[in-house]
Amino acid sequence: MTAYDVGVLILRVVLGLAMAAHGYNKFFGGGRIPGTARWFDSIGMKPGMFHARIAATTEMAAGIGLVVGLLTPIPAAGFVALMLVAAWTVHRDNGFFIVKEGWEYNLVLATAAVAVATIGSGRLSLDYALFHGTGFYDLLRGWWGLLISVGLGLAGGVGQLAIFYRPPTKTGD
Repeated sequence: MTAYDVGVLILRVVLGLAMAAHGYNKFFGGGRIPGTARWFDSIGMKPGMFHARIAATTEMAAGIGLVVGLLTPIPAAGFVALMLVAAWTVHRDNGFFIVKEGWEYNLVLATAAVAVATIGSGRLSLDYALFHGTGFYDLLRGWWGLLISVGLGLAGGVGQLAIFYRPPTKTGD
């Protein structure tokens, strides 16, 4: 084990737990799924109940998947899709900086997850334990990790926006 492996583990755990916490909050926090569904409806992601369940489940699965380092480019793609949709629907009009509720945080989370998929999940991961020494392991890092995480993530996020996003109309216009 090297400092590199520990560093990647720390990054995976922090990113993954942060994302999983968002999913947990959607399931069990104040408004639970019904409250989250109402919020999704209000921002134009309809039907809200569908998106509340999908977002909460994806946040939990992507977060836990990154924590344990299992098929790492797939959870990283979840981060990209989730953060693209969040940035577009909620934060885009607020500019870049998070202090003004901009999309800075979304960019950092998605980029960090893609970076983990690119450098690989390290020796302290299920990817390494299950697939090291096989050709499949090479698909879970490097250029393949980058392409899978970005390609699937963008396809998922753009697809979801194209199919479901209907910006709320402003009253008084």
